[in-house]
Amino acid sequence: MAGHVVQLQKQLVDYTASLFNEGFLDDQFNQLQQLQDESNPDFVVEVVSLFFEDSERLLNELAKALDQQNTDFKKVDAHVHQLKGSSSSIGAQRVQRVCIAFRNYCDAQNIEGSVSS
Repeated sequence: MAGHVVQLQKQLVDYTASLFNEGFLDDQFNQLQQLQDESNPDFVVEVVSLFFEDSERLLNELAKALDQQNTDFKKVDAHVHQLKGSSSSIGAQRVQRVCIAFRNYCDAQNIEGSVSS
């Protein structure tokens, strides 16, 4: 049994390292891990789980907003801004970068919309 735990711990370390190497995570994730201690051993799992739940909700809202005939880019931008903030807080670097690019796209659409009005 102890051998299986050690093996799983090594797999977790290796997988986490690969997420850093591939640019999915940044140092903010390390800081999050440092907040975990004996009094709250599931802290990181809980925070990341909340991130995934919130992300699912935001992505559903984003899909609804983009599916409208007249897209409200301010509403889209607000959803993307929330996702960017939560991804930044857990160190999900690649998600954060995609959100920044998406927000720039929303800004361009807002400018186009105001010029053509």
